[in-house]
Amino acid sequence: MAPKNQSREARERLRLYQARKGLHERQRRRRVRDNLLGAGALVLVAALATGSQLVHATTQDGAGASASASATASSAPTPSATAGGTGTVPSKRIAEGATWTGSLTLNDDIRLGIELDGKAAPQAASVEIDLIRKRFYEGTTCHRLADSADFHFLQCGSANGNGSGDAGFQYGPLENVPEDGQYEKGTIAIARGSSPSSQTTQFFIVTGDTTLDPSTGGYTVVGRVTSGLPELVAKVTSKGIADPGQDGSGEPEVATTITGATIAKED
Repeated sequence: MAPKNQSREARERLRLYQARKGLHERQRRRRVRDNLLGAGALVLVAALATGSQLVHATTQDGAGASASASATASSAPTPSATAGGTGTVPSKRIAEGATWTGSLTLNDDIRLGIELDGKAAPQAASVEIDLIRKRFYEGTTCHRLADSADFHFLQCGSANGNGSGDAGFQYGPLENVPEDGQYEKGTIAIARGSSPSSQTTQFFIVTGDTTLDPSTGGYTVVGRVTSGLPELVAKVTSKGIADPGQDGSGEPEVATTITGATIAKED
């Protein structure tokens, strides 16, 4: 659970971000830990062996109740609330079908070069560009680290810093998903809940070749890390997980905060 002062800062950041858009009612009562909802322990163990865990994202209302991120696919060229979804999703036209490059700085001294693919993942790239421009990510934490056989990633971008919260919207559809479930080292993909249309602000950086069960729908590949990954592995991933959960993932031993982010369309 995040410290009270951190929660207050997160709520204030969300309030400022949403000032022009207003607040939207969200579905609640379900939190997804992995793709085996309601499964028993034996089934969970079998899933862990194949690397099929869900890279989950959850939302949290002001009272602290958590739920799986849940939104519908949106192909509208302008921002709009969509049937079955929540909030006003940034226009997919923002990415302009172009390649966008920039940087993501962690803990002030880890600088990752990043590239977003506005052609292969126009909606997800547009959302990420919009969030970076609005400085949404600055001050948020990377709350989940996984580093086991066939399962390596650092998950970041939760509004409240503890795996919960969003920016007032959730969206779909899934885009640019690897059919074979193979996510190459350096991939940047969008985390989600049980629904393919539950993408929100969270993303994960694949720090080693990773296999995720494609039968769950997969995850949108929005871009890739172009530089700095060895430094991330050396300073964060290699230091381990503070308190691993049942799926072997958990909070990084080295507290990791996004301290800067930039993005610009490639000339």
